[in-house]
Amino acid sequence: MRVTEGQVEIAVPEQSGEGVGDEVFFNPVQELNRDLTVAVLRALRDRVMDGGRTPTYLDATAASGIRGVRAAADGWDVTCCDVDSEAVALCRSNLARNDCEGEVVRRDASALMHERGFDVVDVDPFGTPIPFADAAVRSAGRLCCVTATDTAPLCGAHFESGVRRYSAVPRNTEYHAEMGVRVLCSALVRTAARYDVAATPVLSHATNHYARTYLRLESGARAADARINELGSVDHCEHCLYRETTPGLLADPLDACPRCGEGIQTAGPVWLGRTCDPEFVAAVRERVSADMGTADRARDLCERLAGELATPTHYDQHRLCKRWGVGARAMDDFLDALRAAGHDASRTHYGGTTFKTDADVDEIRAATVE
Repeated sequence: MRVTEGQVEIAVPEQSGEGVGDEVFFNPVQELNRDLTVAVLRALRDRVMDGGRTPTYLDATAASGIRGVRAAADGWDVTCCDVDSEAVALCRSNLARNDCEGEVVRRDASALMHERGFDVVDVDPFGTPIPFADAAVRSAGRLCCVTATDTAPLCGAHFESGVRRYSAVPRNTEYHAEMGVRVLCSALVRTAARYDVAATPVLSHATNHYARTYLRLESGARAADARINELGSVDHCEHCLYRETTPGLLADPLDACPRCGEGIQTAGPVWLGRTCDPEFVAAVRERVSADMGTADRARDLCERLAGELATPTHYDQHRLCKRWGVGARAMDDFLDALRAAGHDASRTHYGGTTFKTDADVDEIRAATVE
């Protein structure tokens, strides 16, 4: 099966299922993910890479090599790594098919990353990326790009798996997609800090049943401590939707909701800081090119991400209106009403009716229900 993305064409096996089976897996749903990755690499190279040398990129779990081939076609010094011999052969043929140079290594990705460093390390495995996390943050010099497709554990729907994999307590809230992003960022920030490396999310999103984050890396214990200080917990009441965030690794969960007296859930440690750097996201948007199959979606996503408030949870207008027994309003009118009442408010990328605000539930209702 031939697949064209961006400036390249690759061959991949016919896909028989959702990553199940012996064939090298290729996920067409993640084209947006890969288009954004190319734009991120362009923005990084233009802004921070040293002149006079070709920057290095590791496709750590390469499979078909689509990420590595696209990076090579865009001018990066690429290494593709996979433990599967068929994947290695496919990577080599796909690089050659596009007249691209690149190294292909048959090796356990973690072993390679422990031995060698790269400007950018990209970990896009099937399932959780955590088995690769320690090696990835030590190998990456500038940027660590990580995808997680095990969204049920991340979001708290598979609670025990989430606790085991991410060393955090996730909760399956109405903002479950954002919970997943923040649990993933928290795990990676804590992993990097063990090696006196500060990991800062500069672009993160949850799309099509996966979470993706790009982390800028900086060496130094003091910087790593500063990132740890952006971790904390979220208390959430499912009955009245009360929310409260508390910074710090030592959670002191509430016994009951201070608003309605019902039971409360606590999640953490989660990342409470910004999941995106608006300036960097704007630069990424400018580097999305017309030859990308998801160019319009990628630009729209970047615009939405850059405009999101930094609050660590979000609401869904339709769910709130259903709870209140009132009709929903056009989102622009709804947000304008919140702003007119003196609150900050923005759309989010998590859904068409989701929004962030510094208002609590009572203030939202007072501002928007006529």
